[in-house]
Amino acid sequence: MPSTVNTLPTLLPASETIFELTVPILIAGAGACGLVAALAAHEAGCEVVVLERDPFPRGSTSMSLGALCAVGTRDQSERGVMDTADLFTADVMAKTGGQADPALAHAVGRLSGAAVDWLRDRFDIPLTLDTAWKPAFGHSVMRMHVTPGRSGADLMDRLLCACDLAGIPILTNARVTNLFAERDEVMGVRYKRPDGSTEDIGCGALILATCGFGGNADMISRHIPDMANARYFGWDGNRGDGILLGSALGAELADMDAYQGLGLLADPAGIDLNPRFLIEGGIQVNHEGARFSHELDDVSGQGARVIAQPGGVAWVIYDERIHASCEDLPQYILLREVGGVVQAGSIETLSARCGINAQGLQQTLSEITDSQTDQWGRLFTGPELQPPFYAVKVTGALFHTQGGLNVDAEARVLHTAGRPLPNLFAGGGVARGLSGRGPSGYLPGAGLCTAIALGYAAGKSAADLVSAERPKLGT
Repeated sequence: MPSTVNTLPTLLPASETIFELTVPILIAGAGACGLVAALAAHEAGCEVVVLERDPFPRGSTSMSLGALCAVGTRDQSERGVMDTADLFTADVMAKTGGQADPALAHAVGRLSGAAVDWLRDRFDIPLTLDTAWKPAFGHSVMRMHVTPGRSGADLMDRLLCACDLAGIPILTNARVTNLFAERDEVMGVRYKRPDGSTEDIGCGALILATCGFGGNADMISRHIPDMANARYFGWDGNRGDGILLGSALGAELADMDAYQGLGLLADPAGIDLNPRFLIEGGIQVNHEGARFSHELDDVSGQGARVIAQPGGVAWVIYDERIHASCEDLPQYILLREVGGVVQAGSIETLSARCGINAQGLQQTLSEITDSQTDQWGRLFTGPELQPPFYAVKVTGALFHTQGGLNVDAEARVLHTAGRPLPNLFAGGGVARGLSGRGPSGYLPGAGLCTAIALGYAAGKSAADLVSAERPKLGT
């Protein structure tokens, strides 16, 4: 269960403090969004300081698979993949049933490719097209990009290294609790240390990059009641701080019931299984050995489907071919090390070891054919599953929220009146995502995509703002 925290941050008048330090740009949150924003602002010639609530920057990025969808990258072009922001927007709108903001989707598509190529060229962060991620789950072309380590932790390490080489200061153990404002303009922030002490720092612009609210039980109950009792597989520090702070300034909220669910959380190991096991021909079955859905049509909504099965669990069934294809994935290596993978030479033995109805599983496998679409709309196009077989027990969970502050194409936070707030920017889980409403509009890699694309936009936009106003900033 997520933690329960206070949900009403305090706005303080700027007259209540004297800022001993004022910097052009402050960033709250040192995940992928915050770090990319810091690099973009720094490259534009602006001094920037990053505030991170935890002892070391990890967060949701480090827990992810590290895969992000990006559009129109040089790597795509070199591999013959034709992708555009228009095509990406069409995919987003189709997946969300027209509920997402098309202008934001187009902006994220356009920015994502530029940001990925920029990170590679300028900071030597080798995000390359992962050709193992075939078009699926709503993506019409290959657009998933990964670093060599194929994990969120690897991506975080590379971003942190880039910030360190650039000399960007990251203050850890510093949770932003209050905003100093004049009307709706941010003048600075107050952050709290673990010992309870506080410090104030002024700024010309503030970028909120503290991710979503999956770790805040009160907000989950209010905005996503269907997942109030679901297992939370996300960063505990995602308490909605940035969303609450922006809302206190009058920011508009959008799609607050949107979230990414997981139907591939290994049980009881708590390790997320890569969707490639399903993309390459694996299936999910329940205790009776029966499939219960199209495993590839709704990667996020599959979490609720798994929870609805007897005992709230299912098994991913695959074979030696798929095992060999995925055996180098970091999460899969860890899962094997902790004994989370069952292997057997026959369906009968596998079923006995997993507690699955063997007759039901045998019947299910016999019904899979590559010649026609099944009752859920899935068409199997690869080789039939052959012994030896493998199985991983999984459950469903809430991974991260997708609703948040409404932003425009420049990552400016929008007031409820529709105008941009003067100097407030947001990206990643703090901002409205591309999932529309509920869980079913989520596209794989879209979370990290918006984090990097909007972080890139926020850093550049904030730098443009403070550069134009720099004469009035003090030190």
